[in-house]
Amino acid sequence: MEKIVLVLSGGMDSAVLLYHLLDAGHTLKTLSVNYGQRHVREIESAAALSERVGVEHRIADLRSINPLLGSNSLSNSEAEIPEGHYEEESMKQTVVPNRNMIMLSVAVGWALALQFDAVAYGAHSGDHAIYPDCREEFAQALDQAVGLCDWQGMQLMRPFVELDKGAIAQRGDALGVPFELTWTCYKGGAVHCGKCGACQERREAFAAHRITDPVTFESG
Repeated sequence: MEKIVLVLSGGMDSAVLLYHLLDAGHTLKTLSVNYGQRHVREIESAAALSERVGVEHRIADLRSINPLLGSNSLSNSEAEIPEGHYEEESMKQTVVPNRNMIMLSVAVGWALALQFDAVAYGAHSGDHAIYPDCREEFAQALDQAVGLCDWQGMQLMRPFVELDKGAIAQRGDALGVPFELTWTCYKGGAVHCGKCGACQERREAFAAHRITDPVTFESG
């Protein structure tokens, strides 16, 4: 079994991965990154999930880089968050430049300091082409870099890379993941908006397998 730092956003994919890795017997610590995202509410979910399973959770405070991330709608409070499916052109507004490399780099640093074996994150086959740092080619290149950035070696794990979001929902249902603790919505309000790309994809994933999603959506 391995010792792993899991990048835990608080969303459904990373929550299922948390339970999946624990079910496999791995030792975990979890990391969330605050880059000034509008849906910072997700970090509360990550903390609650970690507490539920008795795993140490840390938050990397990178809010100082927020002004450097441009006009995307996830980190810029003045930009409008688009509604609709990811395939729509408007969803390009939700691209945060190089977000995955930033978060994974911090996680790798912590894992190396801990002398852990790997870093894991919830990349899956449904990650969309509008996010260039979600491509498998990117992950493969970063995995090579991670293995070379220190003499002790390090692995970048992405166990769900061949699963779509519906299959992840199924896996979470089987593992008893407390989906009510997770947060998906880009708008970060009191309840999920139900209209942004993230909410719509979540709703479709649960519905495809007739799984009841316990979170509340603002729109019916």
